[in-house]
Amino acid sequence: MKPRAIVALGATAAAAMLGPRVRVTRDRTKAIDSTLAPLVTVTVHPSSILRAPDSESRAAARAQFVADLRAIAKAAP
Repeated sequence: MKPRAIVALGATAAAAMLGPRVRVTRDRTKAIDSTLAPLVTVTVHPSSILRAPDSESRAAARAQFVADLRAIAKAAP
């Protein structure tokens, strides 16, 4: 397989795939140097949206997650 893009969803996936140097909050949607694919990046795990404290926070987190995915799709080769 030769994926065009890999997106690690959450800190556990990011650490397993890319090591401890990657931080989801700092590196969210940024291109990360890797031989795994032309574009490798991270964003939050969707379940983190469900853990937001109230409906307003959940809506904001969901909107940011969708924006992340759109930005990643646009950046994919």
